[in-house]
Amino acid sequence: MKRMRIVMVALAVAFFVQSAQAQWTTAKRLTWTSGWSEWPALAIDSGDKLHAVWADNTTGHYEVYYKKSTDLGSSWTTTRRLTWASAYFGSVAIAVGTTDHIHLVWQDTPPGNGEIYYKKSTDGGSSWTASKRLTWNSGSSEDPAIAVDSQGALHVVWEDYTPGESEIYHKKSTDGGVTWTANQRLTWTPGSSWHTAVVTPWSGGLYVVWEEYSGGSDEVYFRKSTDGGVIWSASQKVTWTSGNSASPALGVDFFGYLHLAWVDDTPGDIEVYYRKSTNGGASWAATRRLTWASGYSDTPALAVDSSGNPYVVWEDDASGKEEIYCRKSMDGGTTWAASQRLTWNSGYSFGPAIAIDSPGFPHVLWWDDTPGNFEIYYKRSK
Repeated sequence: MKRMRIVMVALAVAFFVQSAQAQWTTAKRLTWTSGWSEWPALAIDSGDKLHAVWADNTTGHYEVYYKKSTDLGSSWTTTRRLTWASAYFGSVAIAVGTTDHIHLVWQDTPPGNGEIYYKKSTDGGSSWTASKRLTWNSGSSEDPAIAVDSQGALHVVWEDYTPGESEIYHKKSTDGGVTWTANQRLTWTPGSSWHTAVVTPWSGGLYVVWEEYSGGSDEVYFRKSTDGGVIWSASQKVTWTSGNSASPALGVDFFGYLHLAWVDDTPGDIEVYYRKSTNGGASWAATRRLTWASGYSDTPALAVDSSGNPYVVWEDDASGKEEIYCRKSMDGGTTWAASQRLTWNSGYSFGPAIAIDSPGFPHVLWWDDTPGNFEIYYKRSK
């Protein structure tokens, strides 16, 4: 009997390990252009429709493009161009609000230096408003992120070089992007603050993380607001390492717990790390290292399913060139399944983005130069 129990336990463990490794669809190519398609972002609405945006320089400079899927990624609409600028383009971010309106922010330089722009769709991506300029600064405004809170307010954060060094700023709209508050500066550092991320739990609150260099090394910092961005907590340092902690990605689950991933080069190469907070950032669980690569692991993206389980994707050159990897936790971030390699290409795969549908399946975008120039690719777990 004892031996039978041991065998049953062993089988249960084997089943758990096997089931922890998700099965994934084959990679699907989404773009065919003569230019480079890069920097994808992904959002999923309440009806599990997928909304993808990215930048493409086929016209001679980068513009924002969009397409969607109404069948969980099996098929996609034709590509729609969303911007007609005449200068340098920066990163793009997307968010879906409580009414399934799609909100988009990006960096563009028609005025001569980087500024943040915004537009939205209220009909599932079929039509879009005109582009709205959100910043008028003497310095460059770059790398925006956007989130929509439970009351429908829009929150945009970005890095801005107006003070001389880059600092983090915030502004919001409570009328669906028609009008916006004045710029609100969130950081005052002797060095630089950049690579920001923002989330808004359904339970309320506004949480921002960023990478900051204040002398010595880069570290990850955190601030929160419990009144929609009027009053903010003091900046809180989340990492303390002898190396550089960079590129934070932030997620929040149904319970309001925060999940943070970033990269750190303390081991001698760049690896991915993770922390969790169950009390709104007042304290954080111990740091967990997620990768042990022979090369470097970089550009993490994070999403959390409806059960509070985080998924992290990143690019990794352990194989000799950059490929996309994924790792997930089925117990809220306490333990993690083994890393899964998602791409096997002759080219290089970069910059993954991830979103999770209502049944709990992750969807991933990235850019890849296997065809000879960079194109956008997609796959999902099944």
